[in-house]
Amino acid sequence: MTELSIKLRIGNREYPMKVKAEDEERIRRAGKMINEKIKGYRDQFGIDDNQDLLAMVAFDCLVDKMKNEETIESTDEIALDQIRSISQLISNTL
Repeated sequence: MTELSIKLRIGNREYPMKVKAEDEERIRRAGKMINEKIKGYRDQFGIDDNQDLLAMVAFDCLVDKMKNEETIESTDEIALDQIRSISQLISNTL
């Protein structure tokens, strides 16, 4: 596992970090997405305080994560119900 030293600019700050080479693209893309959200909130609400903007981005990201987890749980439950139904059909056929 090769680690790279990179610098990621989020908001007005630069963050040095060591990342796995295979994670670099994902991490840079995440940083870009955070900066885009910061810019969006700044433009939409006229907020200049970076701490407020970062808090709003963090909140937004967590809400999205929770929504995705709920969708996954729902999808898993539907899949399990279908597997149970198929299993019952097979058992009845045998």
